[in-house]
Amino acid sequence: MQYDIQKRTFDFGLQVVKFSNQMPETQSGRTLCRQLLRSGTFIGANVEEAEAAFTKDDFAYKMNIALKEARETHYWLRLIKESNLVHFEKYEPMIGECEELKKILGAIVSKVRRKAK
Repeated sequence: MQYDIQKRTFDFGLQVVKFSNQMPETQSGRTLCRQLLRSGTFIGANVEEAEAAFTKDDFAYKMNIALKEARETHYWLRLIKESNLVHFEKYEPMIGECEELKKILGAIVSKVRRKAK
């Protein structure tokens, strides 16, 4: 399971990087691109950090940060889509994948917290 979430978050981060190259060079395009790049790539970075956690609490904390980043990324993707800054059809699956990542990360955090009690 852990390898799967590592791979999925890495692949998702890579999609975000590629998508960011499609953003227009306007003020709003650059701003939204920067926000999306930061949050979208931090999901996987925090999952990687969680894998190296010293304690279960640290693991849960890092996974929770990854979950928060996934929520933020979902927001930016929806905003970009609705603002019509880019032709979004090709990238529509990113929103679904982000929703799936939120569910998976939420389940991991919940499971670890339940075990800690």
